[in-house]
Amino acid sequence: MSRILIAVTHLLGAGHLTRAVALARAFAGAGHGVTLVSGGMPAALALPDGVRLVQLPPVRITGTAFTALLDPEGEPVTPARLAERRAALLDAFADSRPEAVITELHPFGRRVLAAEFDALVEAARAAAPRPRLLASVRDVLARPGKPERVAAAHARLAAYDAVLVHGDPDLLPLDRSWPVDAAIAPLLHYTGYVDEAPAPLPVPLTVPLPVPLPPPGPRRGVVVSGGSSAAGLPLQEAALGAARLRPDEPWRVLVGRGVPEAAFAALRDSAPPNAVVERARPDFRALLAGAALSVSQAGYNTVLDLLRSGCPAVLVPFEAGRETEQRLRADTLAARGLARVLPEAALSAERLAEMAAEMAAALLDGAAPALAHAAPRGTPPPIALDGAARSVAIVEGLLARTPSLPRPALAESDWACLRAALDRRAGENRPVALWWRDDDATAHTPALDRLLALSRTTGWPLALAVIPAGAEPSLSWRLAGEAGIDLLVHGLAHANHAPPGAKKAELAHRPAATLEAEVAQGLALARALRPAPLPVLVPPWNRLAPDLAAALPRLGFRGLSTFGPCGPAVPGLVQVNTHLDPVAWRTGRGLADPRALLARAAATLAAGETRLGLLTHHLVQDAATWAFCEALLERLRAHPAVRVARADALFAPEASPVSQTDARVSPAQRLQGRNGPE
Repeated sequence: MSRILIAVTHLLGAGHLTRAVALARAFAGAGHGVTLVSGGMPAALALPDGVRLVQLPPVRITGTAFTALLDPEGEPVTPARLAERRAALLDAFADSRPEAVITELHPFGRRVLAAEFDALVEAARAAAPRPRLLASVRDVLARPGKPERVAAAHARLAAYDAVLVHGDPDLLPLDRSWPVDAAIAPLLHYTGYVDEAPAPLPVPLTVPLPVPLPPPGPRRGVVVSGGSSAAGLPLQEAALGAARLRPDEPWRVLVGRGVPEAAFAALRDSAPPNAVVERARPDFRALLAGAALSVSQAGYNTVLDLLRSGCPAVLVPFEAGRETEQRLRADTLAARGLARVLPEAALSAERLAEMAAEMAAALLDGAAPALAHAAPRGTPPPIALDGAARSVAIVEGLLARTPSLPRPALAESDWACLRAALDRRAGENRPVALWWRDDDATAHTPALDRLLALSRTTGWPLALAVIPAGAEPSLSWRLAGEAGIDLLVHGLAHANHAPPGAKKAELAHRPAATLEAEVAQGLALARALRPAPLPVLVPPWNRLAPDLAAALPRLGFRGLSTFGPCGPAVPGLVQVNTHLDPVAWRTGRGLADPRALLARAAATLAAGETRLGLLTHHLVQDAATWAFCEALLERLRAHPAVRVARADALFAPEASPVSQTDARVSPAQRLQGRNGPE
């Protein structure tokens, strides 16, 4: 397993540290060794085995003065303390020898601590082997007011391999709060929201939990929370005033551990009889699950608590010091009907009491907004909440493809046949369009991360054939923000319906009406994916019934892709096939004879084919197969006879007809598997 270093410094609340700890737990749970370097005020952390905590000399701030660092005693931080922090951080890096370094928020924020983060980045870049370098950011970022600060952050990202965006792009894409340009877009990996403490819920999750759901029962009372710092005091004071105006309703005001004892005591002493003031509790979600209303700020972790509990909510986003993060998150949830927003500038005891009364009336009518959709039991919520596990999978995928990946044992002479075929095409001014298709995608896996990394590093666009009936939400979440990816429709369920002794096929061996209904269903299911798929059918096992191709345009398809020579042309249907599959399906699923593969590619070009298709299967490929694909893609891209082809252009309605070099291939021959490697 791998070694991971996570560097985080929280300055105001504990949200950044909470998220970093959740990631550390997830990595440790997956068997990785984790060094968590914390530079904020010490906190009581429940860390599992496999996580080593390194506490830097702590710093903090007061209010929203993020550039005025203080020590624990409230004195301005000295250069000597900053130097001590930097040295301790570099010592932690040297001791842990990480294979991946994750900087929380930097380089998008923490400019006041840029020197120590930059020192860590430089140490990582100088190390041999060089660890993967990743940034970890929440769903919403604070955009600097000066363009040069954005440019500086983007310049620092040149050293990074990826950015883990802990949000759901269907809810809040990063470009809502930060300018995402063409340089950083390929680095973004959306993980879903990182949940720090799963708990029993009244609604199902995207992943099952090993805990029972709470028993149903009436909701009652108002739970008020203001985060972990003193920034929540205005909300808590207004809530006690609202409680006086609504004496018939019980109120519970939770105060963060970062609020000084004197301020906490003042709140407690001013509470009316129907209100309880206490410190933040570990069973916060259980309280929300039974409450009629939550009143809170809109911090990242607080919103996660609300999403998990499904409690109707009034959000009072923190906006002091020109902060915009919480307001954007709150407004986004309100726009979806999931909460109501009370701007901080409009906060008063009277207005809060009015909104609480309105929400109570709406709850009786069944119309109160809640942060969990009223979906039938068994259906996942529309927002991804398992970002810690997905973060681990993304990093594992990046680590799987290392610069030391072994190359296949091929001499220059082994490439000669393919090089000669390409040279002839270049001399005849007959370029060949090479395209790349990968089959059997259903979910976000480390193998998918490896595939996407290969696409990015080689510069080849990718057509991903997705099994519609098996597609999971994680697939769309993982592909969000990926450039150069087209989805194709891989049948319906990749189920074999061939009789015993026949070659495997899903779209054959059954009545035409059944087959047409299945491909139509597959297209309908695929259209729910993001990005939206091309209406191109990729039959499982590259086989389909003889008459099914002619029906595809009527069923909504405009393209068909199998393996080998194309069959007879079908009006309204663009046919573009693949020709080269490096997997040795019949001899252990390792790498097929690479010399035979290169000879086959050369023969395909010599036969006059104008489009050469590479077919891969990311879920089954071994290291040698990955290495061969990388070498092939790099060689082909460098040759002047090769044109990079993307599926959306190849299958466009105005695309030129596919080559009919082997038009004599009959539908019966296609069904017999002449165009199927599996």
